[in-house]
Amino acid sequence: MRLIFIATGDIALPSFRHLLENGPRPLALVTQPDKPTGRHQKLTPPAIKVEALAAGVPVYQPEKIGDITSDLAALRPEVIVVMAYGQILRKNILTLASEAIINLHASLLPKYRGAACIQAAIDAGDQETGITVMHVVRQLDAGDMIVKRSIPISPDETGGTLHDRLADLAPLAMAEALENLTTRDPQDESASTYISKLERDDGKIDWTQDATAIERRIRAYDPWPGTFTLAVEGGQSKRLKIFPPVSVSSEELAAGEISTAGGQLVVGCGKGAVRLETVQPDGGRRMSASDYLRGRKPTGFES
Repeated sequence: MRLIFIATGDIALPSFRHLLENGPRPLALVTQPDKPTGRHQKLTPPAIKVEALAAGVPVYQPEKIGDITSDLAALRPEVIVVMAYGQILRKNILTLASEAIINLHASLLPKYRGAACIQAAIDAGDQETGITVMHVVRQLDAGDMIVKRSIPISPDETGGTLHDRLADLAPLAMAEALENLTTRDPQDESASTYISKLERDDGKIDWTQDATAIERRIRAYDPWPGTFTLAVEGGQSKRLKIFPPVSVSSEELAAGEISTAGGQLVVGCGKGAVRLETVQPDGGRRMSASDYLRGRKPTGFES
């Protein structure tokens, strides 16, 4: 089988490795251009590019994938596999493969089409999620499904741990799909939901929400985009990052009101309260809530 792999995100690494080890070996990898990262904005390649070059797989990194249509057509692909690439594929790419172009998506479609599907499943309190392999069409994540594989979401799941578990599940779903490319199970449009890309400021905690919802949000958004609040210190608002785990408390406090009794940091919510364990003041290091309270005197958190 003549196959091209199109991916950028680390979630695609296990699937790419599976193809290298078990076949069909990719003819090429298409990934996003190197990006500046870190404090010094060092130009950094996607991890999957590094592995492809080490394995002798040719790599394409176009600014726009349509710019390399003729290069990919010359490879005469029978199948194109896409996962977490980061660009919309237009008609000139969608028609390149002679057999199928398929996408590995980290949700149980039609629920959670779009970018932030892993965080959305935890945030909503879902009991399970999974990988769906579908045929790619112009409409985002709306193609006919080939395979679904599910896994349970544990009570302490974070966005990071679920990402890694789904990454490990994806090769199994992909292998099954490659054996069943003619399967077409249409999605129920009436049951579809769309989740947009998360930005850093989406992680601001709204303390008027229920404590259980806030606890899930803190887990769901770890490590990206992370969660934070604005702590009132000396009459000024200062950004404070929050990390899981947090626990739901029975203390009765107003939304954003804090209790620091016994060196613990408990925050009132719209219903219930949460006890914070690990935080990071703006410009400071990550620390326990008790260490934070020894050095700071917050009077409350902004809702």
